[in-house]
Amino acid sequence: MSLIHPSYPAPRYFGEKGEVTARFRPADSEPEFVSEPGGTAYHYLSTTQATDGEYGLYRVEMGPEAGGPSTHFHKAMSEAFFVLAGSVRLFDGERWITARSGDHLYVPVGGLHAFRNDSAEPASMLMLFAPGAPREEYFESISRLADLSDAERVEFCERHDSFFV
Repeated sequence: MSLIHPSYPAPRYFGEKGEVTARFRPADSEPEFVSEPGGTAYHYLSTTQATDGEYGLYRVEMGPEAGGPSTHFHKAMSEAFFVLAGSVRLFDGERWITARSGDHLYVPVGGLHAFRNDSAEPASMLMLFAPGAPREEYFESISRLADLSDAERVEFCERHDSFFV
């Protein structure tokens, strides 16, 4: 590990006393979107709109053998995964890793990756995108990709910074 520490970014808040701006979301909040009855549930913890584009944080609850996206990369954002419960198969660009509670995978911009739940048990994880992007529309529309023409599918993926290989 490097002993060189980067400097802090330039200040962006110039008030003298701080403000009451924090947002709390109880753990038992209902998911904002469920892909289908009994499907993957998405909890929008901190959307890019809520963070002014700094990041997007989502809790994803996958049912048994829920699958996941094939290998892809992003040109505009990094992505990180933190497994909360169960086991999730994570692809780091070279190999598939069975990640369990507490395991983390960081994927820099341009990094090949994929994930899926192959197990017979449910799994949950946090997904972080930085900088933030409007992933909500992506999550809510991905199940309709099969209904799109090839050209529409390419446009959808490019609009959502998802490039499949």
